[in-house]
Amino acid sequence: MNKDTEIDMKEVELNVLDPEKEPMTGDGQTAGGEKNGSVKLKVPEDEVTFTGLSKEELMKVAGTPGWVRTRWVLLVLFWLGWVGMLAGAIVIIVQAPRCKPIPEMNWWNEGSLYQISDLDAYSGGLEGVEAKLDEINKLKVKGLVLGPLHSVQADHPSTLNLKEINPTRGNIKALVAVMEKAHKKGISVVLDLTPNYLGATPWFSSGDVADVFEKVKVAAEYWLNLDVDGIKLSGLTAVTNSDWSMLQAAVRGNHTDKKLLMGVVEGISAAEVSQLINTTGVDLVLSDLLNSSSGGGERIKAMDTLHSQQRNVAWGLGAAQKGQLSTLAKTPGLIRLYQLLLFTMPGTPVFTYGDEIGLQAQGSESPKMVWDIEKEPAEGAGINETAEAERKEHVAVRKWFKSLSDLRVKERSLLHGDYYPLSSSASSLSFLRLWDQSDRYITAVNWGAAPETLTLNLAPTEGVKLPEKATVRLSTDTEQLEVDSTVSLDQIPLGPGQAVLLQFPYTG
Repeated sequence: MNKDTEIDMKEVELNVLDPEKEPMTGDGQTAGGEKNGSVKLKVPEDEVTFTGLSKEELMKVAGTPGWVRTRWVLLVLFWLGWVGMLAGAIVIIVQAPRCKPIPEMNWWNEGSLYQISDLDAYSGGLEGVEAKLDEINKLKVKGLVLGPLHSVQADHPSTLNLKEINPTRGNIKALVAVMEKAHKKGISVVLDLTPNYLGATPWFSSGDVADVFEKVKVAAEYWLNLDVDGIKLSGLTAVTNSDWSMLQAAVRGNHTDKKLLMGVVEGISAAEVSQLINTTGVDLVLSDLLNSSSGGGERIKAMDTLHSQQRNVAWGLGAAQKGQLSTLAKTPGLIRLYQLLLFTMPGTPVFTYGDEIGLQAQGSESPKMVWDIEKEPAEGAGINETAEAERKEHVAVRKWFKSLSDLRVKERSLLHGDYYPLSSSASSLSFLRLWDQSDRYITAVNWGAAPETLTLNLAPTEGVKLPEKATVRLSTDTEQLEVDSTVSLDQIPLGPGQAVLLQFPYTG
């Protein structure tokens, strides 16, 4: 008999004794006659090792009718499954809603413009603007409108030098430094070249317009070649349409980056603004429609007229006159209301320095910008309660401004979405902004002195309808309309000078 098969049982001695079977004295044997530390193991007689089929055996099996049929069945099932998944994917793609193509956007359509007309009052000149660019960048503005900076005496066209910076405001080196730092932060720089900005009319007398316009054209080419991103001019209606078209051609030139030609108009209707956009070739028109139209119906009508041209329309309250928003919005609540309105209207919002903190204008002089508003009084120091309350209000308004600016640059419905009017009265209005498969937003504002309850009504529109309720995204009155709460759209209560931004999702 083989030696391997002769082994039946083998006793294995362990080096370590089992403590449970060891006598207390350490002598003698455990009960049952077992030796301490001895274990009996059974070793199987035969070990069976499966080595698989040989090549010859596999070939024999592979050729059998049963295996051939099995292979064909598996192959057919595989291809049926693959074709089924492909068909399912095609059905999903066909039935899925089409994404609406993003409209062509220029940099001035992607956020707000922030204008600094008086550099001395803002930060002591161009060097101060460069030092404050980090603060400006936090506001998420897309463009900085500077000046006018050029040298001229009021109402004296012979003194006009559009290519020379007034020394009290800085120099070309300082302007280039501002542009370089701003461009690194993604902020474009626009230069205000309004010729007679210190005088009674923007273009001097009517007899001077032709000569002055030629100087503007030459100066525009000069500054654009120095990497300025755009030119702003007031008094759009004082110049003929053909002249504006010629200036637009000069602005476009051979520049690789898109350059802005921005015009300002005052005292004309929304229909006339629309006509100017169509005939002048100006890229962006800023009007005073919000200033001159005080009723909700008039303001809604202006938006109705201009919303289809929103990529060429700019809105501001006081901005057309380079004044602070607070000149017309007299209370903190109204300042927040108009900030919300401007950021959500169809078009480019334009603000004047200080609007982000609710800076109050005093008389005809440009107000001094207030800095270091985050700095709290030193512990133990005497506190001026009025000044401290004003500081806290500046902080709160800036937080509100930044929240709106952040929404404006991120949400497609607010950035370039469609517009639908919902309601209006003498002192209130509401409208809907939406874009394709994005969240929808409703703006509702009441700038009147009495409370109002707004009932929203959307005219029958294919593919667009209002839900029963929406979520409060931002509110100037968090006691009545708490953020993240839901509100019924058939009745939206707004107190005097209050505003709310509502949100509801796209549901397909």
